[in-house]
Amino acid sequence: MKISVWDTYVKKEDGNTMHFDILVPTNVTDEQTIFNFGMHYLKTKSFKTNSLSANECRLCHIEQATEDMIISINANGYAIIEMENCN
Repeated sequence: MKISVWDTYVKKEDGNTMHFDILVPTNVTDEQTIFNFGMHYLKTKSFKTNSLSANECRLCHIEQATEDMIISINANGYAIIEMENCN
């Protein structure tokens, strides 16, 4: 499965910047849908963050999904890779 990788940066209430990738199938192109996936992920966190918009979330590249990514996408419609300051 080919996936689109959306590089995402969001400010946390403590001033640090979270960096994570939102992974979606390449046929998912509606930005609002992708932002909603990111907001759903952010709601799972125990801390507050700023909102998510095109300024914080941009299409980065296309790649081949791993098995774990495919499992998450099949279950949720998307997958997340946590990069920095996500906990």
